[in-house]
Amino acid sequence: MGILLSVENVFAGYDKADVLQDVSLTIESGSITCILGSNGSGKSTLIRAILGLTPPRRGRVVFDGTDLAGMPTHRIVGAGLACIPEGRKVFPKLTVVENLRLGAYQESDSGKIAASLKRVLAIFPRLEERTAQLAGTMSGGEQAMLSIGRGMMGEPKLLLVDEPSLGLSPRLVKENFSVIRRIRELGITVLLVEQNVHQTLAIADFGYVLSQGRVVAAGSARELAENASVREAYFG
Repeated sequence: MGILLSVENVFAGYDKADVLQDVSLTIESGSITCILGSNGSGKSTLIRAILGLTPPRRGRVVFDGTDLAGMPTHRIVGAGLACIPEGRKVFPKLTVVENLRLGAYQESDSGKIAASLKRVLAIFPRLEERTAQLAGTMSGGEQAMLSIGRGMMGEPKLLLVDEPSLGLSPRLVKENFSVIRRIRELGITVLLVEQNVHQTLAIADFGYVLSQGRVVAAGSARELAENASVREAYFG
């Protein structure tokens, strides 16, 4: 399998304050790895550090053998790392198919774009039924599918999914998590950043728990579910 992404002793933050303090983690190729943590734990800063939006002050991020230090975000995305942002963030006045095509903006081969579109619509039949619909008129669950589908259009090696359960009904959360599991079955590595511990540990292979900018627990999904401190913090 091998390691696709490694975060090594990273310190990162804003102004002079470090939000992340000595954070290290690895993502195995072909896995679903989760980052768990409550609001304010540093999850968003970690995503920004990986994407080069808040570059680490110390430590480094290595993706597919390449040190990302100093690399602009568009080149990191071009290297095969796609991010599905929190809150879905679709383009409301564009159609479903226009939103999806924007996910392949770095690809100039129209044949490859068409093949990616066909693959994404096969995963999301509901989107195929609505290709001409304006994204802003869709339900929250459909917009979540569209956001994930758009991220897959660039055929990423790693899909970073930020809070996919946010603002969705329990039924749609379950549906979204099923889709994430299926994406992994297609050979795409997934980094899942979430607060919904039950659903996340049900599909993840491995996970890390962030608290106040530090990794406080790490292990297989089963180990984290059975970890006393994790259970106390998240299961009550």
